[in-house]
Amino acid sequence: MFESVAGLLAEHEDLQQQLSDPALHADPARSKKVNRRYAELSRIVAAHSEWQKLSDDLEAARELAAEDATFAEEIPALEEAIPVAAEKLRRLLIPRDPDDGRDVIMEIKGGEGGEESALFAADLVRMYVHYAESKGWKTELLERTESDLGGYKDVQLAIKGSSSDPAQGVWAHLKYEGGVHRVQRVPATESQGRIHTSTTGVLVFPEVDEPEEVEINPNDLKIDVFRSSGPGGQSVNTTDSAVRITHVPTGIVVSMQNEKSQLQNREAGMRVLRARLLAKQQEELDAIASDARRSQIRGMDRSERIRTYNFPENRIADHRTGYKAYNLDAVLNGALEPVIESCIRADEEARLAALGDES
Repeated sequence: MFESVAGLLAEHEDLQQQLSDPALHADPARSKKVNRRYAELSRIVAAHSEWQKLSDDLEAARELAAEDATFAEEIPALEEAIPVAAEKLRRLLIPRDPDDGRDVIMEIKGGEGGEESALFAADLVRMYVHYAESKGWKTELLERTESDLGGYKDVQLAIKGSSSDPAQGVWAHLKYEGGVHRVQRVPATESQGRIHTSTTGVLVFPEVDEPEEVEINPNDLKIDVFRSSGPGGQSVNTTDSAVRITHVPTGIVVSMQNEKSQLQNREAGMRVLRARLLAKQQEELDAIASDARRSQIRGMDRSERIRTYNFPENRIADHRTGYKAYNLDAVLNGALEPVIESCIRADEEARLAALGDES
């Protein structure tokens, strides 16, 4: 049982030696990568040690039970604890998404519903900011296009974590948020109290740790500068500080006008472009990866409706996992963890099933 653990234990020991070498920390990118892998393997090592200890204790208790009744009394509890420890270890051995430890960039865009969709986009931004605060993460508003009523037609949000453990990473939790979010409520613009259904789209990209991770040929970029504008198109800047970056080979376009400095907008635009290119590379790898390594929960079309927020019933429902609760007000204030945990569990179950099919 758990034949693959031996190799992981050896890798963990090797990484421990690397981390004691001062030369490693002279290379921040490599040091970060090694620390992430070490943290991931440390969870497996601890779980394996616990399972092994319980197994050894059970074997010893059975051998000594005939001589000492107190050992016989320990057997039932050990027999119950071992399957629990084994299941924990088995789940930790599921091939992990290599991007789990990364920070993310989220893009939230208004969809069907006009102003109501833009207002809900602002609600989602607030929800993610509060959720990030509850996790001790930092948020940065990179870009926003406001609607006339104070919502967001389009907003880009960077979220940065602090843990080296991939299981606690920002991407590990927020990668499931990509898709169409549907809201049902009486809009502020509705005079007769009728419930409307609107949609808002969310895209989530793992952020690149170091610019060198994603090679971008400067000759592949078309960069335009223009004057930034506010809601309704009115000018809010008298200089050409807004930047539009087009990556010609892929057709990816990023526009930034949040900052007054053209240089800052360009730097923010390049962060988003690198994240999108990294995501595109990962999607291409996923297309040829085994089902066990591909996320089942976030592998659906980006136009797929993933969740409904029903205000009259104070209900939130995730259509992928079947999760449903009547605490929408709390969720929109950042209490998103149970919803995300349902996605993590469903994804683990799908990966375990795929591993079973392959074996």
